[in-house]
Amino acid sequence: MDINEMTAAQPVDLQTVREVAAPTNEYRIGVGDKLDVRVFQVADLSFEELVVDTSGNINLPLIGAVRGAGRTAGEMSTDIAGRLAAQYLRDPQVTVTVTEAASQKITVDGAVTKPGVYEMRGSTSLLQAVAMAEGPTRVADLTKVAVFRNIDGRRSVAVFDLAAIRQGRASDPQVLGDDVIVVDTSRLSSALREVVGALPAFAAFAYF
Repeated sequence: MDINEMTAAQPVDLQTVREVAAPTNEYRIGVGDKLDVRVFQVADLSFEELVVDTSGNINLPLIGAVRGAGRTAGEMSTDIAGRLAAQYLRDPQVTVTVTEAASQKITVDGAVTKPGVYEMRGSTSLLQAVAMAEGPTRVADLTKVAVFRNIDGRRSVAVFDLAAIRQGRASDPQVLGDDVIVVDTSRLSSALREVVGALPAFAAFAYF
């Protein structure tokens, strides 16, 4: 399949998809991660262990809830510093460090050697996720690998060409905890098309 012909459940801007799906080397914070937050020379705003709650936030004095899930430590630092500078401190120096990354689980199903639920720590790409299941089987259709995800309470899906990713013709997107990855086969194609057609598209992981 030509990369320009790939779509998710509904048509999306493929140029945007490729840009957003590009992998990053920085770890993206997740629910349950433990963070060390330091505001230079302000002990009352510095904490050795803050846990990202189930809504994806941490709570800090003065500024309240701060989004953590899906962000890098650097992005959180910039956000906290900006909010403190707006009302409370002059040029605050903020450092956020992930002290413990909670294990997250993904499901890999379909035409893979060992379908199942796998734990991941830190950044994991789609190619790495399939490798966790010991790779695709001989009957796998690598041009149709679906990633299902719950976004704002809705079940969403995006479809990727794993063969193109392997060849370097497409970016290798990151997967998140609770994602379900299905590697298609000729037997699953019609069913997968029906499921994909019934679900809203998401622009290839805009949340990380």
